[in-house]
Amino acid sequence: MNERILMIETSTESCSAAISCGAGILASRIDETPRRQSAMLAPYIKEVLDEAGITASELDAVAVSEGPGSYTGLRVGVSTAKGICFGACKPLLGVDTLQILALQAEIPAERIVSMIDARRMEVYCATFDTKGTKLDGTEAKILDEDSFRELLDAGTVLFIGTGAEKFQAVCHHPNARFQSCHPLATAMAAPALAQLQKKEFKDVAYFEPFYLKDFVAGISKKSVL
Repeated sequence: MNERILMIETSTESCSAAISCGAGILASRIDETPRRQSAMLAPYIKEVLDEAGITASELDAVAVSEGPGSYTGLRVGVSTAKGICFGACKPLLGVDTLQILALQAEIPAERIVSMIDARRMEVYCATFDTKGTKLDGTEAKILDEDSFRELLDAGTVLFIGTGAEKFQAVCHHPNARFQSCHPLATAMAAPALAQLQKKEFKDVAYFEPFYLKDFVAGISKKSVL
């Protein structure tokens, strides 16, 4: 299969873009500098298209990390993906951010728990098997030393993502493994291709990121007078 997909990932503090051709990657870019998605995403998209030697009109689809994650980051990624889909008349695909992390696992374990850092000791998480198939629902979880005790007692578990380091500080179970990383666009290739082949497209006009929690704006401490 030679389907070419532009993949966009901005759900955490990093920013990445890649072009896949079937199961392979033609080009990719990543910047892990916090809060630079707005500045770096468009240049990265142009660069990966140029490196792959194609234009947006020659893509088969555009895939975007759909969340959960950072409100601002998700908005940047989804709005950019929608704009390309509208302009080039291409279908839109949405890939679960936690699945993307599960597919980046590098440490052997019987189960994988993907974690995205939220506020304080909270993470957005879900459990996967070693093939990246989700085994339970996505939830917001407050971490403590007893979190995931039943899962850990049953076998080895890899905790992966931007929340892994946070859990490592309080979890001392011998079956726990940890891999701290950001989700990457390059890890979206397999699920994006599967969705494309099944024609599981998002509605470009109405698709919204999966925030998991409602966005709450902070209250400015500056005087308005």
